[in-house]
Amino acid sequence: MDTTTSLTADVIVLGFGKGGKTAAHALSNAGKRIILIEQSEDMYGGTCPNVGCIPTKMLVHYSNSRRLEDAAQEFFANSIEGVRKLTSAGRAANFKALDSKDLATVITGKARFIDPHTVAVGEGKDTITVTGSTILINTGSEPIVPRIDGIDDSEHLVSSSDLTRLQKLPENLVIIGGGYLGLEFASIYRHFGSEVTVLEAADRLLPKEDEDVASVAAEILAGDGITLIPGSFATSIEDVDGGTIVTYMKDGVSHTVRGDAVLPATGRKPATDGLNLEAAGVAVTPRGAVVVDEHLRTAQPHIFALGDVNGGPQFTYISLDDARIVIDQLLGDGKRSVKDRVAVPKTVFITPPLATVGLTEREARARGLNIKVARENVANIVALRRTYTVEETRGVMKFILDADTDQILGAAILSIDAQEVINMISLAMQQGVTATALTNGIYTHPSTTEAFNEIFTKIVS
Repeated sequence: MDTTTSLTADVIVLGFGKGGKTAAHALSNAGKRIILIEQSEDMYGGTCPNVGCIPTKMLVHYSNSRRLEDAAQEFFANSIEGVRKLTSAGRAANFKALDSKDLATVITGKARFIDPHTVAVGEGKDTITVTGSTILINTGSEPIVPRIDGIDDSEHLVSSSDLTRLQKLPENLVIIGGGYLGLEFASIYRHFGSEVTVLEAADRLLPKEDEDVASVAAEILAGDGITLIPGSFATSIEDVDGGTIVTYMKDGVSHTVRGDAVLPATGRKPATDGLNLEAAGVAVTPRGAVVVDEHLRTAQPHIFALGDVNGGPQFTYISLDDARIVIDQLLGDGKRSVKDRVAVPKTVFITPPLATVGLTEREARARGLNIKVARENVANIVALRRTYTVEETRGVMKFILDADTDQILGAAILSIDAQEVINMISLAMQQGVTATALTNGIYTHPSTTEAFNEIFTKIVS
Protein backbone atom coordinates (compact mmCIF):
# COMPACT_ATOMS: atom_id res chain seq x y z
CA MET A 1 0.00 0.00 0.00
CA ASP A 2 1.27 3.46 -0.85
CA THR A 3 2.05 5.58 2.16
CA THR A 4 2.43 9.31 2.36
CA THR A 5 4.66 11.25 4.72
CA SER A 6 2.95 14.35 6.09
CA LEU A 7 4.85 17.37 7.39
CA THR A 8 3.82 20.77 8.67
CA ALA A 9 5.61 24.11 8.65
CA ASP A 10 4.99 27.72 9.46
CA VAL A 11 6.34 28.67 6.03
CA ILE A 12 6.77 26.59 2.88
CA VAL A 13 9.24 27.95 0.35
CA LEU A 14 9.05 26.61 -3.21
CA GLY A 15 12.43 27.13 -4.86
CA PHE A 16 15.96 27.72 -3.60
CA GLY A 17 16.54 31.01 -5.43
CA LYS A 18 17.82 34.27 -4.00
CA GLY A 19 14.47 35.50 -2.74
CA GLY A 20 13.37 32.18 -1.30
CA LYS A 21 16.58 31.35 0.53
CA THR A 22 16.92 34.91 1.89
CA ALA A 23 13.39 34.80 3.28
CA ALA A 24 13.91 31.28 4.60
CA HIS A 25 16.99 32.31 6.58
CA ALA A 26 15.33 35.41 8.03
CA LEU A 27 12.11 33.63 8.97
CA SER A 28 13.97 30.68 10.48
CA ASN A 29 16.08 33.07 12.53
CA ALA A 30 12.82 34.63 13.76
CA GLY A 31 11.62 31.26 15.07
CA LYS A 32 9.50 30.09 12.15
CA ARG A 33 9.52 26.44 11.10
CA ILE A 34 10.66 26.43 7.46
CA ILE A 35 10.47 23.74 4.79
CA LEU A 36 12.12 24.68 1.51
CA ILE A 37 11.46 22.51 -1.53
CA GLU A 38 13.85 22.55 -4.49
CA GLN A 39 13.24 20.35 -7.52
CA SER A 40 16.92 19.73 -8.32
CA GLU A 41 20.00 19.20 -6.18
CA ASP A 42 21.92 20.94 -8.96
CA MET A 43 20.06 24.18 -8.22
CA TYR A 44 20.63 24.66 -4.49
CA GLY A 45 21.07 28.43 -4.23
CA GLY A 46 19.10 29.19 -7.40
CA THR A 47 19.86 30.01 -11.01
CA CYS A 48 22.38 32.78 -10.39
CA PRO A 49 25.14 30.87 -8.56
CA ASN A 50 24.68 27.65 -10.55
CA VAL A 51 24.01 28.44 -14.21
CA GLY A 52 23.50 32.21 -14.31
CA CYS A 53 25.27 35.29 -12.98
CA ILE A 54 28.20 33.69 -11.19
CA PRO A 55 29.39 31.08 -13.73
CA THR A 56 28.86 33.45 -16.66
CA LYS A 57 30.82 36.27 -15.02
CA MET A 58 33.56 33.82 -14.17
CA LEU A 59 33.62 32.87 -17.85
CA VAL A 60 33.85 36.58 -18.73
CA HIS A 61 36.94 36.75 -16.52
CA TYR A 62 38.50 33.60 -17.92
CA SER A 63 37.80 34.46 -21.56
CA ASN A 64 39.39 37.89 -21.20
CA SER A 65 42.44 36.31 -19.60
CA ARG A 66 43.26 34.08 -22.57
CA ARG A 67 46.64 34.82 -24.18
CA LEU A 68 47.44 34.36 -27.85
CA GLU A 69 49.76 31.47 -27.03
CA ASP A 70 47.08 29.59 -25.05
CA ALA A 71 45.58 26.62 -26.88
CA ALA A 72 41.91 27.56 -27.19
CA GLN A 73 40.41 24.14 -26.45
CA GLU A 74 42.64 23.38 -23.47
CA PHE A 75 42.18 26.86 -22.01
CA PHE A 76 38.41 26.57 -22.41
CA ALA A 77 38.28 23.15 -20.73
CA ASN A 78 40.32 24.44 -17.79
CA SER A 79 37.99 27.43 -17.50
CA ILE A 80 34.90 25.23 -17.43
CA GLU A 81 36.53 23.12 -14.72
CA GLY A 82 37.14 26.27 -12.69
CA VAL A 83 33.47 27.15 -13.03
CA ARG A 84 32.44 23.63 -12.01
CA LYS A 85 34.52 23.78 -8.84
CA LEU A 86 33.10 27.17 -7.87
CA THR A 87 29.47 26.25 -8.50
CA SER A 88 29.81 22.89 -6.75
CA ALA A 89 31.23 24.57 -3.67
CA GLY A 90 28.50 27.17 -3.78
CA ARG A 91 25.73 24.56 -3.95
CA ALA A 92 27.13 22.69 -0.98
CA ALA A 93 27.49 25.87 1.03
CA ASN A 94 23.96 27.04 0.22
CA PHE A 95 22.47 23.69 1.20
CA LYS A 96 24.44 23.41 4.44
CA ALA A 97 23.75 27.00 5.49
CA LEU A 98 19.99 26.43 5.41
CA ASP A 99 19.50 22.73 6.11
CA SER A 100 21.76 22.86 9.18
CA LYS A 101 19.42 25.32 10.90
CA ASP A 102 17.33 23.78 13.67
CA LEU A 103 14.09 25.15 12.24
CA ALA A 104 14.78 24.62 8.53
CA THR A 105 14.56 21.57 6.30
CA VAL A 106 15.38 21.22 2.60
CA ILE A 107 13.43 18.69 0.54
CA THR A 108 14.56 17.85 -2.99
CA GLY A 109 11.77 17.13 -5.45
CA LYS A 110 9.16 18.75 -7.67
CA ALA A 111 6.29 20.33 -5.74
CA ARG A 112 2.66 20.79 -6.75
CA PHE A 113 -0.27 22.33 -4.90
CA ILE A 114 -3.02 20.09 -3.53
CA ASP A 115 -4.96 22.91 -1.91
CA PRO A 116 -4.20 26.52 -0.84
CA HIS A 117 -2.20 25.37 2.19
CA THR A 118 -0.74 22.05 1.05
CA VAL A 119 1.83 20.92 -1.50
CA ALA A 120 2.90 17.44 -2.49
CA VAL A 121 6.39 16.30 -3.47
CA GLY A 122 7.02 13.03 -5.30
CA GLU A 123 4.67 10.28 -6.43
CA GLY A 124 3.17 7.12 -4.95
CA LYS A 125 4.85 5.68 -1.89
CA ASP A 126 7.50 8.38 -2.02
CA THR A 127 5.00 11.23 -1.79
CA ILE A 128 5.55 13.82 0.90
CA THR A 129 2.79 16.31 1.71
CA VAL A 130 3.66 19.55 3.41
CA THR A 131 1.08 21.86 4.96
CA GLY A 132 1.95 25.43 5.88
CA SER A 133 0.36 28.60 7.15
CA THR A 134 2.33 30.70 4.65
CA ILE A 135 3.71 29.72 1.25
CA LEU A 136 6.36 31.53 -0.80
CA ILE A 137 6.58 30.70 -4.51
CA ASN A 138 10.14 31.27 -5.76
CA THR A 139 10.41 28.88 -8.70
CA GLY A 140 12.20 31.32 -11.01
CA SER A 141 12.07 31.28 -14.81
CA GLU A 142 13.02 29.03 -17.71
CA PRO A 143 14.23 29.64 -21.26
CA ILE A 144 11.74 30.35 -24.03
CA VAL A 145 12.41 28.09 -27.00
CA PRO A 146 11.29 29.88 -30.17
CA ARG A 147 9.08 28.16 -32.72
CA ILE A 148 11.51 27.40 -35.53
CA ASP A 149 11.23 24.47 -37.91
CA GLY A 150 13.59 21.70 -36.88
CA ILE A 151 14.62 23.23 -33.56
CA ASP A 152 13.20 20.38 -31.48
CA ASP A 153 15.06 17.78 -33.51
CA SER A 154 18.49 19.40 -33.55
CA GLU A 155 21.26 17.69 -31.61
CA HIS A 156 23.27 20.89 -31.69
CA LEU A 157 20.85 23.01 -29.67
CA VAL A 158 22.36 24.32 -26.42
CA SER A 159 20.90 26.27 -23.53
CA SER A 160 22.54 29.01 -21.53
CA SER A 161 23.05 26.43 -18.77
CA ASP A 162 24.81 24.12 -21.25
CA LEU A 163 27.20 26.92 -22.22
CA THR A 164 28.46 27.13 -18.64
CA ARG A 165 29.23 23.38 -18.65
CA LEU A 166 30.36 22.43 -22.17
CA GLN A 167 33.49 20.32 -22.35
CA LYS A 168 34.32 21.24 -25.94
CA LEU A 169 34.62 24.77 -27.30
CA PRO A 170 32.34 25.12 -30.35
CA GLU A 171 34.12 26.33 -33.45
CA ASN A 172 31.01 28.14 -34.66
CA LEU A 173 28.31 29.35 -32.27
CA VAL A 174 25.04 30.72 -33.65
CA ILE A 175 22.97 32.76 -31.21
CA ILE A 176 19.31 33.47 -31.95
CA GLY A 177 18.50 36.67 -30.08
CA GLY A 178 20.63 39.71 -29.32
CA GLY A 179 19.37 40.59 -25.85
CA TYR A 180 21.43 40.65 -22.66
CA LEU A 181 21.87 36.87 -22.50
CA GLY A 182 22.72 36.48 -26.17
CA LEU A 183 25.25 39.30 -26.22
CA GLU A 184 26.98 38.16 -23.04
CA PHE A 185 27.52 34.67 -24.43
CA ALA A 186 28.53 36.11 -27.78
CA SER A 187 31.25 38.15 -26.10
CA ILE A 188 32.38 35.30 -23.84
CA TYR A 189 32.65 32.67 -26.53
CA ARG A 190 34.25 35.01 -29.06
CA HIS A 191 37.00 35.78 -26.56
CA PHE A 192 37.47 32.06 -25.97
CA GLY A 193 38.05 31.68 -29.71
CA SER A 194 34.72 30.64 -31.23
CA GLU A 195 33.35 32.20 -34.39
CA VAL A 196 30.08 33.76 -33.27
CA THR A 197 27.03 34.90 -35.25
CA VAL A 198 24.14 36.75 -33.59
CA LEU A 199 20.73 36.84 -35.29
CA GLU A 200 18.62 39.68 -33.88
CA ALA A 201 15.04 40.36 -34.97
CA ALA A 202 15.11 44.09 -34.12
CA ASP A 203 16.52 46.56 -36.63
CA ARG A 204 19.46 47.22 -34.29
CA LEU A 205 21.04 45.79 -31.19
CA LEU A 206 19.85 46.95 -27.78
CA PRO A 207 16.75 48.73 -29.14
CA LYS A 208 15.69 49.91 -25.67
CA GLU A 209 18.89 51.94 -25.33
CA ASP A 210 19.62 55.24 -27.08
CA GLU A 211 20.96 54.63 -30.57
CA ASP A 212 24.22 56.51 -29.96
CA VAL A 213 25.03 54.21 -27.03
CA ALA A 214 23.85 51.02 -28.73
CA SER A 215 25.89 51.81 -31.84
CA VAL A 216 29.10 52.04 -29.79
CA ALA A 217 28.32 48.69 -28.18
CA ALA A 218 27.68 47.16 -31.61
CA GLU A 219 30.96 48.58 -32.94
CA ILE A 220 32.86 47.03 -30.03
CA LEU A 221 31.26 43.62 -30.51
CA ALA A 222 31.83 43.72 -34.26
CA GLY A 223 35.39 44.86 -33.67
CA ASP A 224 35.96 41.77 -31.56
CA GLY A 225 34.99 39.68 -34.57
CA ILE A 226 31.36 38.88 -33.73
CA THR A 227 29.05 38.76 -36.76
CA LEU A 228 25.94 40.78 -35.93
CA ILE A 229 22.89 40.44 -38.17
CA PRO A 230 20.06 42.74 -37.01
CA GLY A 231 16.66 42.61 -38.70
CA SER A 232 16.95 38.84 -39.19
CA PHE A 233 14.57 36.00 -38.37
CA ALA A 234 15.60 32.35 -38.05
CA THR A 235 13.19 30.19 -40.05
CA SER A 236 14.65 26.68 -39.83
CA ILE A 237 17.40 24.54 -38.31
CA GLU A 238 18.65 21.40 -40.03
CA ASP A 239 21.37 19.13 -38.74
CA VAL A 240 24.03 18.05 -41.23
CA ASP A 241 27.27 16.11 -40.89
CA GLY A 242 29.38 17.79 -38.23
CA GLY A 243 26.98 20.61 -37.44
CA THR A 244 23.74 22.34 -38.26
CA ILE A 245 22.49 24.85 -40.81
CA VAL A 246 20.42 27.80 -39.57
CA THR A 247 18.31 29.44 -42.27
CA TYR A 248 17.23 33.02 -41.66
CA MET A 249 15.47 35.83 -43.48
CA LYS A 250 16.80 39.36 -43.79
CA ASP A 251 15.31 42.06 -46.00
CA GLY A 252 13.12 39.43 -47.64
CA VAL A 253 16.08 37.30 -48.70
CA SER A 254 16.89 33.84 -47.33
CA HIS A 255 20.40 33.22 -45.97
CA THR A 256 22.14 30.40 -44.11
CA VAL A 257 24.81 30.17 -41.45
CA ARG A 258 26.52 27.01 -40.24
CA GLY A 259 27.22 26.22 -36.61
CA ASP A 260 28.13 23.34 -34.38
CA ALA A 261 26.15 24.86 -31.51
CA VAL A 262 22.98 26.96 -31.58
CA LEU A 263 21.79 28.97 -28.58
CA PRO A 264 18.19 30.23 -28.55
CA ALA A 265 18.42 33.42 -26.46
CA THR A 266 14.94 34.81 -26.96
CA GLY A 267 14.03 35.41 -23.34
CA ARG A 268 12.79 33.55 -20.29
CA LYS A 269 9.31 32.86 -18.94
CA PRO A 270 8.07 32.32 -15.36
CA ALA A 271 8.45 28.68 -14.29
CA THR A 272 4.91 27.83 -13.18
CA ASP A 273 4.15 24.74 -15.27
CA GLY A 274 3.37 21.76 -13.07
CA LEU A 275 2.77 23.74 -9.87
CA ASN A 276 -1.00 23.15 -10.17
CA LEU A 277 -1.65 26.73 -9.09
CA GLU A 278 -5.36 26.32 -9.83
CA ALA A 279 -5.65 24.06 -6.79
CA ALA A 280 -4.21 26.86 -4.67
CA GLY A 281 -6.52 29.51 -6.12
CA VAL A 282 -3.54 31.47 -7.45
CA ALA A 283 -4.00 33.40 -10.70
CA VAL A 284 -1.42 33.74 -13.46
CA THR A 285 -0.99 36.10 -16.40
CA PRO A 286 -1.16 34.90 -20.03
CA ARG A 287 2.66 34.52 -19.90
CA GLY A 288 2.40 32.31 -16.83
CA ALA A 289 3.56 34.84 -14.23
CA VAL A 290 1.97 34.66 -10.80
CA VAL A 291 -0.28 37.68 -10.29
CA VAL A 292 0.74 39.68 -7.21
CA ASP A 293 0.02 43.05 -5.63
CA GLU A 294 2.61 45.65 -4.63
CA HIS A 295 3.42 43.60 -1.52
CA LEU A 296 3.87 40.43 -3.62
CA ARG A 297 0.73 38.77 -2.25
CA THR A 298 -1.26 36.60 -4.61
CA ALA A 299 -5.04 36.26 -4.67
CA GLN A 300 -4.52 34.11 -1.59
CA PRO A 301 -3.30 36.47 1.16
CA HIS A 302 -1.04 33.79 2.72
CA ILE A 303 0.72 32.98 -0.58
CA PHE A 304 3.46 35.25 -1.95
CA ALA A 305 5.50 35.09 -5.16
CA LEU A 306 9.13 36.24 -5.29
CA GLY A 307 11.64 36.65 -8.10
CA ASP A 308 11.23 35.89 -11.80
CA VAL A 309 8.08 33.85 -11.23
CA ASN A 310 6.03 37.00 -10.48
CA GLY A 311 6.82 38.56 -13.86
CA GLY A 312 8.98 41.39 -12.54
CA PRO A 313 12.47 42.34 -13.75
CA GLN A 314 14.56 39.17 -14.04
CA PHE A 315 17.51 40.11 -11.86
CA THR A 316 18.88 38.39 -8.76
CA TYR A 317 18.97 41.67 -6.86
CA ILE A 318 15.26 42.21 -7.57
CA SER A 319 14.57 38.78 -6.10
CA LEU A 320 16.57 39.86 -3.05
CA ASP A 321 14.45 42.98 -2.71
CA ASP A 322 11.32 40.86 -3.15
CA ALA A 323 12.48 38.89 -0.09
CA ARG A 324 12.83 42.12 1.87
CA ILE A 325 9.23 43.03 1.01
CA VAL A 326 7.89 39.63 2.04
CA ILE A 327 9.95 39.55 5.24
CA ASP A 328 8.54 42.99 6.08
CA GLN A 329 5.03 41.66 5.51
CA LEU A 330 5.58 38.68 7.78
CA LEU A 331 7.83 40.16 10.46
CA GLY A 332 7.77 43.94 10.07
CA ASP A 333 5.29 46.77 9.73
CA GLY A 334 4.25 45.76 6.22
CA LYS A 335 4.94 49.12 4.60
CA ARG A 336 7.67 48.12 2.17
CA SER A 337 6.51 47.54 -1.44
CA VAL A 338 7.70 47.36 -5.04
CA LYS A 339 6.64 51.00 -5.38
CA ASP A 340 9.63 51.96 -3.23
CA ARG A 341 12.04 51.00 -6.01
CA VAL A 342 13.69 53.98 -7.66
CA ALA A 343 16.56 54.07 -10.15
CA VAL A 344 17.23 50.34 -10.31
CA PRO A 345 20.41 49.72 -12.37
CA LYS A 346 21.18 46.90 -14.77
CA THR A 347 24.25 45.66 -16.62
CA VAL A 348 24.95 43.56 -19.69
CA PHE A 349 28.36 41.94 -19.17
CA ILE A 350 29.88 42.28 -22.60
CA THR A 351 33.50 43.48 -22.71
CA PRO A 352 33.59 46.22 -21.56
CA PRO A 353 30.24 46.06 -19.72
CA LEU A 354 27.28 48.33 -20.45
CA ALA A 355 25.41 49.53 -17.36
CA THR A 356 22.31 51.71 -17.37
CA VAL A 357 19.89 53.29 -14.95
CA GLY A 358 16.90 55.60 -15.19
CA LEU A 359 15.65 57.27 -18.35
CA THR A 360 17.18 57.22 -21.79
CA GLU A 361 17.37 60.45 -23.76
CA ARG A 362 14.57 59.17 -25.99
CA GLU A 363 12.31 58.47 -23.01
CA ALA A 364 13.05 61.82 -21.37
CA ARG A 365 12.25 63.78 -24.53
CA ALA A 366 9.08 61.73 -25.09
CA ARG A 367 7.94 62.90 -21.64
CA GLY A 368 8.58 66.50 -22.58
CA LEU A 369 11.20 67.01 -19.87
CA ASN A 370 13.61 69.94 -19.97
CA ILE A 371 16.92 68.10 -20.15
CA LYS A 372 20.62 68.45 -20.84
CA VAL A 373 22.64 65.58 -22.26
CA ALA A 374 26.27 64.97 -21.32
CA ARG A 375 28.16 62.46 -23.44
CA GLU A 376 31.74 61.59 -24.28
CA ASN A 377 33.70 58.63 -25.59
CA VAL A 378 35.69 56.99 -22.82
CA ALA A 379 38.98 57.46 -24.68
CA ASN A 380 38.41 61.23 -24.72
CA ILE A 381 37.72 61.72 -21.01
CA VAL A 382 40.99 63.22 -19.83
CA ALA A 383 40.22 62.65 -16.14
CA LEU A 384 39.72 58.95 -16.76
CA ARG A 385 43.23 57.51 -16.76
CA ARG A 386 42.27 54.11 -15.33
CA THR A 387 41.11 52.92 -18.75
CA TYR A 388 44.61 53.51 -20.11
CA THR A 389 46.27 51.65 -17.24
CA VAL A 390 44.30 48.49 -18.10
CA GLU A 391 44.45 49.10 -21.87
CA GLU A 392 40.69 49.22 -22.37
CA THR A 393 39.66 52.65 -23.63
CA ARG A 394 36.64 51.58 -25.67
CA GLY A 395 33.20 52.80 -24.72
CA VAL A 396 31.07 55.84 -24.02
CA MET A 397 29.44 57.57 -21.06
CA LYS A 398 26.11 59.36 -21.33
CA PHE A 399 24.03 61.18 -18.71
CA ILE A 400 20.56 62.68 -18.88
CA LEU A 401 20.25 65.69 -16.58
CA ASP A 402 17.29 67.76 -15.48
CA ALA A 403 18.12 71.21 -16.83
CA ASP A 404 16.16 72.92 -14.05
CA THR A 405 17.28 70.96 -10.97
CA ASP A 406 20.63 69.45 -12.00
CA GLN A 407 19.33 66.05 -10.92
CA ILE A 408 20.46 62.96 -12.82
CA LEU A 409 17.55 61.38 -14.66
CA GLY A 410 19.40 58.57 -16.37
CA ALA A 411 22.79 57.19 -17.32
CA ALA A 412 24.45 54.76 -19.69
CA ILE A 413 28.04 53.73 -18.98
CA LEU A 414 29.83 51.51 -21.47
CA SER A 415 33.25 51.14 -19.88
CA ILE A 416 35.40 49.06 -17.59
CA ASP A 417 33.97 49.02 -14.05
CA ALA A 418 30.55 50.11 -15.37
CA GLN A 419 28.81 47.48 -13.22
CA GLU A 420 30.27 49.16 -10.11
CA VAL A 421 30.07 52.80 -11.13
CA ILE A 422 26.39 52.54 -12.05
CA ASN A 423 25.55 51.68 -8.44
CA MET A 424 26.99 55.00 -7.31
CA ILE A 425 24.89 56.81 -9.92
CA SER A 426 21.81 54.88 -8.82
CA LEU A 427 22.40 55.89 -5.21
CA ALA A 428 22.96 59.51 -6.25
CA MET A 429 19.63 59.51 -8.08
CA GLN A 430 17.84 57.97 -5.09
CA GLN A 431 19.34 60.50 -2.67
CA GLY A 432 19.01 63.57 -4.89
CA VAL A 433 22.76 64.16 -5.31
CA THR A 434 23.25 66.63 -8.17
CA ALA A 435 25.54 66.38 -11.16
CA THR A 436 27.46 69.39 -9.84
CA ALA A 437 28.07 67.61 -6.53
CA LEU A 438 29.49 64.61 -8.38
CA THR A 439 31.62 66.89 -10.56
CA ASN A 440 33.15 68.46 -7.47
CA GLY A 441 33.74 65.15 -5.70
CA ILE A 442 37.17 63.88 -4.66
CA TYR A 443 37.91 60.39 -5.97
CA THR A 444 40.81 57.99 -5.69
CA HIS A 445 43.28 57.95 -8.56
CA PRO A 446 43.31 56.23 -10.92
CA SER A 447 39.66 55.19 -10.76
CA THR A 448 36.71 55.12 -13.11
CA THR A 449 34.72 57.42 -10.82
CA GLU A 450 37.19 60.19 -11.68
CA ALA A 451 35.24 60.50 -14.92
CA PHE A 452 32.61 62.34 -12.87
CA ASN A 453 35.04 65.26 -12.50
CA GLU A 454 34.71 65.84 -16.23
CA ILE A 455 31.81 64.06 -17.92
CA PHE A 456 29.06 66.35 -16.67
CA THR A 457 30.72 69.32 -18.40
CA LYS A 458 30.51 67.53 -21.78
CA ILE A 459 27.07 68.85 -22.69
CA VAL A 460 26.13 67.89 -26.25
CA SER A 461 22.47 68.94 -26.23
